[in-house]
Amino acid sequence: MLTQIIMLVVFFSVMIGVGFYCRKNSTDVNGFVLGGRSVGPWLTAFAYGTSYFSAVVFVGYAGQFGWKYGIAATWAGIGNALLGSLLAWRVLGRRTRVMTQHLDSATMPQFFEKRYQSGGLKLLSSAVIFIFLIPYTASLYNGLSRLFAMAFPIDYAWCVIVMAVLTAVYVIAGGYMATAINDFIQGVIMIGGIIAVIIAVLNSQGGFTEAIKTLGTIRDSASGIEAGDLSSFFGPDPINLLGVVLLTSLGTWGLPQMVQKFYAIKNEGAIKKGTVISTLFALIVAGGCYFLGGFGRLFKPDLAADGSIIFDSIIPNMLSNLSPVLIGVVIVLVLSASMSTLSSLVLASSSTLTLDFIKGKISKNMGEKKQVFIMRVLIVVFIAISAIIAIMQHKSNVTFIAQLMGVSWGALAGAFLAPFMYGLYWKKTTKAAVWVNIIFSTVVMLANIVFKARFPAILQSPINAGAFCMLAGLIIVPVVSLITKKPEKQHVDEVFACYDKQVTVSAKQSIGE
Repeated sequence: MLTQIIMLVVFFSVMIGVGFYCRKNSTDVNGFVLGGRSVGPWLTAFAYGTSYFSAVVFVGYAGQFGWKYGIAATWAGIGNALLGSLLAWRVLGRRTRVMTQHLDSATMPQFFEKRYQSGGLKLLSSAVIFIFLIPYTASLYNGLSRLFAMAFPIDYAWCVIVMAVLTAVYVIAGGYMATAINDFIQGVIMIGGIIAVIIAVLNSQGGFTEAIKTLGTIRDSASGIEAGDLSSFFGPDPINLLGVVLLTSLGTWGLPQMVQKFYAIKNEGAIKKGTVISTLFALIVAGGCYFLGGFGRLFKPDLAADGSIIFDSIIPNMLSNLSPVLIGVVIVLVLSASMSTLSSLVLASSSTLTLDFIKGKISKNMGEKKQVFIMRVLIVVFIAISAIIAIMQHKSNVTFIAQLMGVSWGALAGAFLAPFMYGLYWKKTTKAAVWVNIIFSTVVMLANIVFKARFPAILQSPINAGAFCMLAGLIIVPVVSLITKKPEKQHVDEVFACYDKQVTVSAKQSIGE
């Protein structure tokens, strides 16, 4: 335990030190929210990746989907790398950076307001972000409870409070630049940690070949799993596995805290390098997490009172017999994953509420210093609320909150993916189409909580429902745009003029005519 405590003290000291070191970069809104739009490729790529993967993935998703799909769960990690990182950077990176700077927008609601000439859209999208990011933020703490219970005799509430306070300190002190630098440090820990843990767990089962062989002998008649299914290429249920891949991969395209990383990147060269770095990071971390979870059935899980599997117990039980040093590495790994995502979420939430609601409707003439001050206050508020929700759920098992956490990702991605992407590429996208899509996805995902039993069987899962909303949005936005009032040509031409701006590049970037 002494080894683990020392590792935690060093980790927290570095995080806080970075926060105070970056104070000079967070004196105005542009610096606090976007790091002055001058963040390099390594920091941006790691910030993107660490915001992407949290304890929810390492403890929750890896355990749950590994149990259901076996080694085929690795496809979720591969999808995260190819669709959620590589393609996202290629499709959204450059255009997002250019258009958001041209429109002087620092948040997604600001982008919608200026792109579609609609203050109402800004308020609607701000409300959706506020409603769904809070429970999503609270869910980050859940993966910590069992890991800390395994390593320390400390009450879960204190784990939540310590993590919340320390995250708040460095985000409030250093803003986006502090989160980016800490994300890089945390990302290095995540890469090293996941590789070490996979090797140790497989060795405990006699090595990779023996573990695969044992996994292939498992049958589960209740789940329709036959021998060989869990070690097969596509697993026992490829259709539902596809839903997992789509939601966890394409979903990043519409998440405000993910897209905002592209706002801050420095230049063209940083985008090209960041694309490669982010993809490799996702392949190692996400692929490693789901690959590890695929061997979950080789270990005994905890059971609930009704006899059902407690999926969050699978990964901790796999790790419980590791050496103290490796357990310490795992704890720091999960803390890194959670704190990096938490910092990204609260920064997105506080900037959205300050810039898109308070400044726009309550105090229109706020100065730069006051805006930064309010964002810092709101960071405290958001982290406090999420911590209280997490503790309340843990103590009293409030199922409504747990359900709302499950639909948060789907609601946000379904509401914003299509409007944002079409807004970057298609001049004919109308504000009416954006209204319809945001309302459609929000209603569907909320209905999935209240009327789940009335949904078709394949859509009763929040994951499949979220994937459905994302794909439906890709159809809804162009169809509604074609039958509703066209946007003003002069305004649209002005918005897209940013792409036609002439720039001078070096010969290594273009050989010319």
